[in-house]
Amino acid sequence: MIKRYSRKELTDIWSEENKYKIWLDVEIAAAQAMEKLGQIPRGVSSVVRKKAKINVKRIHQIESQVKHDVIAFLTSVTEKAGVNARYLHQGMTSSDVLDTSFNIQLVQSGKIILKDLDQIMKVLKRQARKYKFTPCMGRSHGIHAEPITFGLKLASFYEEFKRNKKRLIIAIDEVSTCAISGAVGTFANINPNVEKHVARKLNLKVEPISTQVIPRDRHAFYFSVLGIIAGSIERVAIEIRHLQRTEVYELQEFFSKNQKGSSAMPHKKNPILSENLTGLARMVRSSVMPALENIALWHERDISHSSVERNIGPDANITIDFALVRLANILDNMIVYPKKMLENLNLTKGLIFSQELMLELTKTGLSREKSYKMVQTYAKKCFAENLNLFEVIQSNKYIMSKIPPKKLSAIFSYSKHFKNVNLIFRRVFK
Repeated sequence: MIKRYSRKELTDIWSEENKYKIWLDVEIAAAQAMEKLGQIPRGVSSVVRKKAKINVKRIHQIESQVKHDVIAFLTSVTEKAGVNARYLHQGMTSSDVLDTSFNIQLVQSGKIILKDLDQIMKVLKRQARKYKFTPCMGRSHGIHAEPITFGLKLASFYEEFKRNKKRLIIAIDEVSTCAISGAVGTFANINPNVEKHVARKLNLKVEPISTQVIPRDRHAFYFSVLGIIAGSIERVAIEIRHLQRTEVYELQEFFSKNQKGSSAMPHKKNPILSENLTGLARMVRSSVMPALENIALWHERDISHSSVERNIGPDANITIDFALVRLANILDNMIVYPKKMLENLNLTKGLIFSQELMLELTKTGLSREKSYKMVQTYAKKCFAENLNLFEVIQSNKYIMSKIPPKKLSAIFSYSKHFKNVNLIFRRVFK
């Protein structure tokens, strides 16, 4: 996590101040339940809430001596809250606090990331409609394939982020659990009703069965979803990077008045933001494998997952948030060049209509194999000699005897490729 790629909204969630605040909320909620059960004196929770103050520096000082973060935290609270604090953490284990709090931080982060996804989708929807019928080249393997519209390209991105939103909602639900079940999850020294109260108080669900920890398959799923979102971000970023290449130049990132593109070459306008997103996406995806490896802990618990989560928890969430906000800005302000898109469509002089020509020949009685070979032969000739396929076909007496001129003109038209655009848009933006 570095400041350059962070937004305050997310860094605040992953600050130590907020972490310890959540720890205190968990402890106070547990104390409230114990008061109702008559296990500790009435008023303990309110006194602790009133008097306890989070002092990160002091917690670190204590931890440097006791070598245990939860004990250091509880000691710090006791120093402020007095004797009443001795009733905190009764029958609980450190993981009850750590895991429940970690899940809360993930939920807090996830809700902001959902808003980021909504913004991405809003921008993509608007831009897709704007360029709904703007012709551009569809490419496979980086090579000209057949015409599409730029709006369809953007609609495809929209649908992908819509799926990402659904996945994230499920992932947030997965980690919205609470475990206050004691040393090995048996409730030996704590009433299960304490867990119910804490869960209800903190808007979580009770973990059906825990060991000493909440099962890490939940967290692996959450981080995997972040990894998928990162993949979607990179997919869009790479598309922008390709389309901004000088040889293509169908769009570009917004370039401000005083912006500099290169320290050496004044003419340069580089897609630096999209390149940055590609790198950030790699960082987010790098958290997925460690999260998956965290699932297999020794017996009821070890702490091999702890150092991993202290890193990937803040880093992956903060980075994906920053990347989504940056991508929304890029898409909102990108400069599109429809004329260049059309120019690139015509670059191969009709070769992109080869499939339709082949299919029409099969309707005249030729086999697919013969039709394919015939069209491919002429396509190769046109490509090698920079000829127009339509004109070459017009000079072929055999083909013209099979395909009427009017039909041939229709084959070499974009209209067929765009006839179902409205249908696709209705499917996506329903």
